[in-house]
Amino acid sequence: MNTARQWHTASVLPNGKVLVTGGEYTVDFDLSTTELYDPSTETWTTTSSMNYVRGSHTASILTNGKVLATGGLLSDYFYFYGAILYDPPVGNWTMINGMHYARKRHTASVLTNGKVLVTGGYNGSTPLNSVELYDPLTGTWTTTGNMNCARFSHTASVLTNGVYRQIEISSRFLHTSLISKLQIAHYSQHMLHSHQDQ
Repeated sequence: MNTARQWHTASVLPNGKVLVTGGEYTVDFDLSTTELYDPSTETWTTTSSMNYVRGSHTASILTNGKVLATGGLLSDYFYFYGAILYDPPVGNWTMINGMHYARKRHTASVLTNGKVLVTGGYNGSTPLNSVELYDPLTGTWTTTGNMNCARFSHTASVLTNGVYRQIEISSRFLHTSLISKLQIAHYSQHMLHSHQDQ
């Protein structure tokens, strides 16, 4: 890449290129820059920067091909609720309505209905169990059923049958002993119906 970074995102676009966004260059020096990797030429090029520096955020490829970046950590330990959209053909970012809650190290999963489900994260003082939905058709965020426990730095997967699954391999972020948890959520009518094994 043109700029060294950590806590960034890397997303494969519909055209096959890889979009890398934000991250941290050094401690307390976050980035707003974005880069594109072209596998056909094995080259990196810079593209439009995001509106704010951010790291530990998410970047999700929507069904319309745009990239939704959410949340993250800005410089000086400011936790962000903002969201922006990247349009690959045009190559620019547009600010959109922000989430209800600031968060970093959350998940953002594109569901089979095209909406984006954001779960958990950390707001600077406590892990979160809150869940939000972004609707690309209306450009709005709505809150939905909370998870059964707060978590961050977790994983989330949308299965082919529409079931939404989260796996937390460590609860050290909850300040408890090391355990493994699995939460399976059946998403329907804007609610999370959960089952958990411990």
